[in-house]
Amino acid sequence: QVKLVESGGGSVQTGGSMRLSCAAFGVTYCMGWFRQTPGNEREGVAAIYSTGGSTYYADSVKGRFTISQDNAKNTVYLQMNILKPEDTAMYYCAAVRSSSDPLRPFYRYWGQGTQVTVSS
Repeated sequence: QVKLVESGGGSVQTGGSMRLSCAAFGVTYCMGWFRQTPGNEREGVAAIYSTGGSTYYADSVKGRFTISQDNAKNTVYLQMNILKPEDTAMYYCAAVRSSSDPLRPFYRYWGQGTQVTVSS
């Protein structure tokens, strides 16, 4: 069993930055960040493998968002820069043993979500 706890959401103006954290309680292998707005499907934002550190990004966030991990703290971070109003969403952290497509939402464990709001 894996428990995920996100933190760091809030409100920011366009062009601002924000860092999300996801503390994992349990063994994890692949961790991802997803986001969802009302009426839309959950969208993969970024993912990272605990072993090797391979990272994956959605085209919409490449060059602006960075996923990283602190294995000693079993925590994954999502640094979000140059935020845009279209980044407004509920952001979820997720974990799975392995995934053939880490940006697809086929993860076993999910956090409760943290709201990110970017105002223009």
